Amino acid sequence: MAGCLGGIDGGDDDVFRIGHLAPTRSQMGLGAERSIEIAVDEANDDGGILDQEVELLSENTEGQVDEGTAVVESLVQEDDVDLLIGTFVSEVTQGVLDFVADRNVPFIITGSADPETITEFHGRDYEQYRNVFRTGPINSDLQAEAMGQYAEFLSEEHGWEEFAILADDAAWTGPFMDRLPDEIEDRGFDVVHTDTMGIETDDFTQYLDDVDSADADAVFRFIAHADSAAFISTWQSNEYPFAVEGINVPGMSPAFWDATEGACLYETTSQSGAGGVAELTDRTMPFVEEYEDRYADDDPPSKPMYMGFNSYDAVHFYREAIESAGTADYESDLDDIVDAMLETEHTGAAGEMVLYGEDSEYPNDLRETRDEDDFISNFPMTQWQEGGEVECVFPESDATADHVAPEWL
Repeated sequence: MAGCLGGIDGGDDDVFRIGHLAPTRSQMGLGAERSIEIAVDEANDDGGILDQEVELLSENTEGQVDEGTAVVESLVQEDDVDLLIGTFVSEVTQGVLDFVADRNVPFIITGSADPETITEFHGRDYEQYRNVFRTGPINSDLQAEAMGQYAEFLSEEHGWEEFAILADDAAWTGPFMDRLPDEIEDRGFDVVHTDTMGIETDDFTQYLDDVDSADADAVFRFIAHADSAAFISTWQSNEYPFAVEGINVPGMSPAFWDATEGACLYETTSQSGAGGVAELTDRTMPFVEEYEDRYADDDPPSKPMYMGFNSYDAVHFYREAIESAGTADYESDLDDIVDAMLETEHTGAAGEMVLYGEDSEYPNDLRETRDEDDFISNFPMTQWQEGGEVECVFPESDATADHVAPEWL
């Protein structure tokens, strides 16, 4: 019966329990865990959730489906959590969805971006999966559109017209291989080379040589699992004649500059929260400063990283929604909770947050926001610049510096 006790107005002991899921031995997972701790403390300082104290239970998924399934089952059946937040690896997210959906416990995805997590599950049976939401990042389909816009920006800035695409062989990168070529070519540019890289790859010479042979001006690379330090060090030491753009999850860490001995100079990555260097909303810098005050002298990361922003925002988004609904009883009032989630317009540290509705292409998924030029703005680009400084370079509405081309180009 343990699994039937959670969610009754936050539980029967005046405690609202949040189960957090992440590979917490990685910098990304640790940054998310610390960020959600801050959000929980802020909620408790403001009276809790529905006047109940909030308790955080954080578990390490190790980025593995089996371990992720085990910790989710424990959090739901033994700990009676009222809310699940997290998951980084898309395959882990999808591996736990059926269990979570069967038990109706609200689940907010804050790390994995594969659109099929929504389109293949909610699209097949919305009622079954209506308790699952994603409040960040925007999914990879929308990220691919944003990358097409960024290619246009790079062409305007530097005259680049020939692009290559390299990506992890993983679920989250599928849209970049399937959609990004069209996004780039529809804007009048050429995609001269595409390839996928095994996530165990540690020698990227052949991949970079192939991009060079294709005469690309820039390569969009999408790395979350492979050895991106080796990738960028090989690129820089050989001064390959093209820029490195796209998404590099390890490169989001403030420790990446030292880890690569500065070889990451000029590379970019897109990330929720813009690395904590741009004032995206009036909540961005207070959150970043609180994180730095608490953890800057501890083990990396010294800033939240993208999953940290999304996990922090998820707590406050859900709190606002269920305060509006007046209930956290997901067993009896799930429809009211879902309605409130879909009606909530929340200002987060990473940007303005609204979810797509039931009848959309991406039900319960985070909507993209757009600036006055129609550029997608809630997945901004950052660049490593001189002295190990991270700057936001796109979109221009949030930029803290100009994009810089490698000096050897």
